Amino acid sequence: MSRLTAPDSAAVGENPTADAHYEHPHPRKGFFTDTSICIGCKACEVACKEWNRNPVDSDYALSNSSFDNSEGLGADTWRHVAFIEQDRSRIEAARESGRALVSLGMPGFRPVGAAHPDVPSAAGDATAAALSGALHGALAEAAGGPAAGLPPAPDLGELDVLSALGGGPTRPEDAGAVDTTPPDTPEFRWLMSSDVCKHCTNAGCLDVCPTGALFRTEHGTVVVQDDVCNGCGTCVAGCPFGVIERRKDGIAQPRTERSAAPGTPTAPGTPEPTRNAGVAQKCTLCYDRLRDDQTPACAQACPTTSIRYGERADLVASARDRVARLHAQGRTEARLYGANPNDGVGGTGSVFLLLDEPEVYGLPPDPRVPTADLPRMYARAGIAMAGMAAASALAFVLGGRR
Repeated sequence: MSRLTAPDSAAVGENPTADAHYEHPHPRKGFFTDTSICIGCKACEVACKEWNRNPVDSDYALSNSSFDNSEGLGADTWRHVAFIEQDRSRIEAARESGRALVSLGMPGFRPVGAAHPDVPSAAGDATAAALSGALHGALAEAAGGPAAGLPPAPDLGELDVLSALGGGPTRPEDAGAVDTTPPDTPEFRWLMSSDVCKHCTNAGCLDVCPTGALFRTEHGTVVVQDDVCNGCGTCVAGCPFGVIERRKDGIAQPRTERSAAPGTPTAPGTPEPTRNAGVAQKCTLCYDRLRDDQTPACAQACPTTSIRYGERADLVASARDRVARLHAQGRTEARLYGANPNDGVGGTGSVFLLLDEPEVYGLPPDPRVPTADLPRMYARAGIAMAGMAAASALAFVLGGRR
């Protein structure tokens, strides 16, 4: 289990494997999800399901409440792309609260190095000069170039998902100025975000697991051991993000039947068994791939580098630079989520760049691990017990016999 009280500075926001006492700890790994360049393609969802052999979680029908048919994280969906659809009333409510709005625009195609219609050619030339060899156009600016120690991103050809964002001067005579006016969104806007397990520094699921099925890996991530989990569900209540879930309700399968792969032959008329039914399931940050120095499946499949994988310290530094660039462009609603080591979970391994309040994305604004209050609860319970014992003794002494 991880430490129930506040860990020392070596574990807070840096590398929680200090509590796991690994003989040869590795740098903490994690994700940086930049929602400002997510196009909602759900390639990460498909790649995650395919690699981890997760079953389908719907009948391929629309949810009737959104274009998003998977709707949320769960035992069968370890990566989920949220579609946040906001109409005029929601936009007006946001404006009344004084928040700047951000429009993602729509993706478009243009020759490499060509200027946006609203950006002078000098800015287009500067964009072309910013090419890193792996990213093109505004994507190079969005990702900030390849971070140290990270593999190069795939060649995206001439696709530029930020072509509608602009961000440069709008008039030739203002070529030396920076336009800080946020884009207007009078009718409708989309916010998209690929959500995943946070792999918290102080993980509530890890604290409360009674069997040791959850463990801290040498990379700082949190993983469920399928063959150890007894399906009690205690970890489900211990996660402040609602990430972990038991695969279907009911009794956990015998260990000999938990690894039945999809497509396993069954008797005629017998439904195919569900893998790891009754067992707690969540993202492992592709622990099996990490051990072979491979990139997690979701990050490998992301076509816009919205999901970036690497050492957490490098990712946080890159994320802060990205936020600074967005603020300079007038997109002042951009903020990081999970990068604060002083929050209720000690920071998370999965860091997000959001374009609105965390609640808009279904994230708690101030997550707190439930076990953080245990020392105070025990102290108060002890005081109450001592008070009751003292009152009983006093009543016995002063009451006497009648």
